[in-house]
Amino acid sequence: MPDARRSLSLREDFSLLRTVTIDETFATALRQQQAGQMAEAEAGYRRILELDVHQPEVLYNLGIILRNRGLWQEAVALYERALELRPRFPEAIHNLGETLSNAGRLDEAEDIFRHALLVEPDSADSWNNLGGVLKDLGRIAEAIDCLQRAVQLAPDNARIHSNLVFTSHYSPVVSAAALRQTARAWSQKHAEPLRREFYSPQNQERSPHRRLRIGYVSPYFRDHCQALFTSPLFFHHDHEQFELFCYSDASTPDATTARLRDAIDHWRQTDKLDDAQLSTLIRADKIEVLVDLTLHMAHHRLLVFARKPAPVQVTWLGYPGTTGLESIDYRLTDAVLDPAGIGEESYAERSFRLPDCFWCYDPLTDQPPVNALPVAQSGQITFGCLNNFCKINDDVLEAWASVLRAVPNSKLLLLAPAGVSRTRVKTKLGLTSQRVEFIAHQPRTDYLKEYHRIDLCLDTFPYNGHTTSLDALWMGVPVVSLSGATVVSRAGLSLMTNLGLPELVANNSTEFIRLAVGLAQDHTRLAGLRSTLRQRMTRSPLMAAGRFTRNVEHAYRTMWQAWCASRLDEEHKI
Repeated sequence: MPDARRSLSLREDFSLLRTVTIDETFATALRQQQAGQMAEAEAGYRRILELDVHQPEVLYNLGIILRNRGLWQEAVALYERALELRPRFPEAIHNLGETLSNAGRLDEAEDIFRHALLVEPDSADSWNNLGGVLKDLGRIAEAIDCLQRAVQLAPDNARIHSNLVFTSHYSPVVSAAALRQTARAWSQKHAEPLRREFYSPQNQERSPHRRLRIGYVSPYFRDHCQALFTSPLFFHHDHEQFELFCYSDASTPDATTARLRDAIDHWRQTDKLDDAQLSTLIRADKIEVLVDLTLHMAHHRLLVFARKPAPVQVTWLGYPGTTGLESIDYRLTDAVLDPAGIGEESYAERSFRLPDCFWCYDPLTDQPPVNALPVAQSGQITFGCLNNFCKINDDVLEAWASVLRAVPNSKLLLLAPAGVSRTRVKTKLGLTSQRVEFIAHQPRTDYLKEYHRIDLCLDTFPYNGHTTSLDALWMGVPVVSLSGATVVSRAGLSLMTNLGLPELVANNSTEFIRLAVGLAQDHTRLAGLRSTLRQRMTRSPLMAAGRFTRNVEHAYRTMWQAWCASRLDEEHKI
C-alpha cells in the first residue's frame, strides 16, 4: 500500500511539472512568434506537442507558422486536429478554409466556410472568406453577394469592404460607373474620416527642380508578379534626380526582396507598423511623391494614403482602376487604357497618361526559350488560357466554345482549380474531356514551359489578362483579346497596340470568335508570330525600361511642379 501511494504521488507531481513546462514553453513560443522569431517558436510548439498532443492552441499557432512558409498540407492537418479537439474554434475554421484555398483545394474550402456559417450565421469573416473562395472559383455573382453581406455585418471593416471593391472588377455586369461608386463608398466610409489627420507640409521645400524623394508602398516586394514591373523601373531610376524609398510590408523577405533592395536608396520594413505609424514614418522621411502599388488588392495600405502623409500621392500597377480616394491625386495610365475625354468620371484621381504604356515588363529570365509552333508537330491546334480562373465567366466560356467548335480537332489548355470548377467548364463548353486539359498553379519556370504546348491564347473579358498576356507574348504565343467598356477590359488593346498588333483585338464577341478562328487556321502566320514575338517584345515600349522610367520620372516631376505652383497660388491669395 505505501508503495502504491508513493507511485500515485509521483505521477501527480509529474503531471503538475508537465503542465508548468507546457505553460511556460507556450508563453515563450508565443512571444517569439509575435516577435517574428518563427524558427524558435516552431521548436517550442513542437516540444509541447511531444509532451501532449491534445493542445488545440498549440496546433493552431504552429499551423500559422507552417502556412506562412507555404507548407499548406501540413498546416491543414494541424488545423483539422485542432478542430477535432475543439469543434467551436472560429479562428481555426477560418485558417483551415484559407489554407485549403492556398493549397488549391477550393471545393473543400467552400465547404468549410459554409459549415462555419451554420455555426455562426452572422459571422462577417465567414461571409468574406466564402466570397473570396467563390471569386477564385469564378462564381463572381455569388462572391459579390457574399461580400455585400459581409460588409453589411461589419461596416467598419475596411479590408472586407476592399474585397468587395476589387472583386466587382471581375463581373461582366458591373459598369465603370458602378465600380467608381463602389470605390467611392469605401472611401466615404473608411478614408474620409481620416481627413483630420492630413499632414500639412509647412516646412517642405517647394523647389520645382530639386532632387525629389519618391516613396513606394507595397506588400509585394518579394517573389510576386509585381516584381516583373517594379524591377525595370527601380533599376533605371535616375538617383541624381530622385531619392528612392520603399515601404515594404513583405513579412517574409526573399531573394527577390534582396534584389529590389539593391536598387533603392532607403528600405523600410513596415509590416509591423500600423497605418498611423507608417504615416508618421513617411512624414519623417519627408516624402514628396508617395506611390501606391496595390489599390484594393489584399494587404493594401490605402488608409495610410487617406492620411495624406505626402504632398503628392499617386496610384499605379496593382490594376488599372480607381482607389476612390480623393486624397490620392493621380493615377498613372496610358492613352489606350483611358482615351482622352472618355470615362474621366470613373476615377477619383486625375488620370496621368504615360506616353506609351501602363506596363513595363521584365520576365526576369531568358528561359525557357521559344519553341517551334506546337501544331506543326501534333497536327492539332491547342488554344490556351493561363489567366487567374476568377476571370473566366459564362460569357467567356460561350465564346471559347464557339471557337473550339469552329476549329475541328482543336483542344483547350486551361489553368483551373480541381473539382467542380473543371466540371462546370467541360459542361459549359460541351466538349469531350479529350479536348479540354486542365493544369494547376505551378512554379514560374514550369508555368512558362506550358506555353510550349499552346499555339494561340484566348483572352478573358471583361477583365483581360495582364501579366499572363505578357508572359504568353514573351513565350511567342499570340493572344486574341476583346476590348470593352471598363479600363481592365482594355488591357489587351493597350498591350497589342504597343506591340504593333492591334488587329488581334476584337470589339465584340462575334469579332473575337472570328479573329481566333481565322488565326488558328493560318498556321503560317502563327509560325511567323511565334518566331518573332520575343524579339518584337524586346524592341517595343513594353520592355523599354529606360524609356518607361524617364516617362514615369517626368510624370513625378510634373506632378511635383504642379503642387509647388498650387502652394504659391494659395500663399498669394492669403
